Amino acid sequence: MGIHPTAVIDPTVQLGENVSVGPYTVIGPRVIIGDNTQLYSHVSIDKDTTIGKECRIFPFASVGADPQDISYQGERTSLIIGDRVTIREASTIHRGTVKGSMVTRVGNHALIMAQVHVAHDCQLGDEVILSSFAVLAGHVRLDNHASVSGSTAIHQFVRVGSYAFVGGMTGLVKDVPPYMIAAGLRDNVAISPNFVGLKRKGFPKEALEAIVGVHRIIHNHKPLNLVLDEALSSYPNSEEAKAIIEFYRSSERGVYR
Repeated sequence: MGIHPTAVIDPTVQLGENVSVGPYTVIGPRVIIGDNTQLYSHVSIDKDTTIGKECRIFPFASVGADPQDISYQGERTSLIIGDRVTIREASTIHRGTVKGSMVTRVGNHALIMAQVHVAHDCQLGDEVILSSFAVLAGHVRLDNHASVSGSTAIHQFVRVGSYAFVGGMTGLVKDVPPYMIAAGLRDNVAISPNFVGLKRKGFPKEALEAIVGVHRIIHNHKPLNLVLDEALSSYPNSEEAKAIIEFYRSSERGVYR
C-alpha cells in the first residue's frame, strides 16, 4: 500500500483512503480515485477521470487519454469508472467527445481483460465482461451483465443488450438483443437464446420459456412490426419478453434477427 516514490501525481489529484500507487505510474490533472483502489506499476491516468472504490488497474493500462476522434479539439471531456472495476494489462479507455455524450462510462463490477480498447463515449453497464483483445468503437453501449469474448470488434453506435453474450472473433455492425448469444461476422451474425448462461444466472423456468418463445416468434421472415406485436400478445406478462420487444423497437442501427 501507499505511493511509490517514482510515481508522478499532479497536485490537483484527489486520492481516497488507502489508495495504492505503484512504481512509475503517472496520474494527470483533475483525477479522482476512490478508497482502496490499487494502481500497479506503469499505469497512465491522463486527466479528467473519476475512478471508484476498490478498483484494480494493472501495468501499462492507459485510462482517460484523449479520444481518437478527428473532430476532437482538446475540449474538457471525462471518463467515469465505477466501483470494484478491474482493468488488466495494456487496456485503453478514452474520454468522451463533444459530439457524443461528453463522457465515457464504465459501470460497477466490470472486468476488462488484457489489451482491450474502449473508445470515446462508450457506455458500459454494471458487471460487464470484456475479454482480451476485444475492441469497442466509439459510442458503443453494453447493457448490464453483457459479456464480450476475445478478439471481437464492435462497430460504433452498436448496442449489446443485458445478459447477452458475444462469441469470440465476432464482428458486430448491428445491435444484439438482451438474453441472446451472438456469433459471426458483420451481416452474417447468428443469434440464439443464451440459455446456459441465463440458467447459471438463476433465471426461473418461466422467464427462460418466454425468452425462447419470443425469439422463435421474431426469428422468421414476417415484417418486424407484426412479429413484435405477436410476441407481446403471446407473452404479455413477461418482463423479459417486454425487454426484448422494446429493444427491437428502440434500435437505431437495426437488430440481428
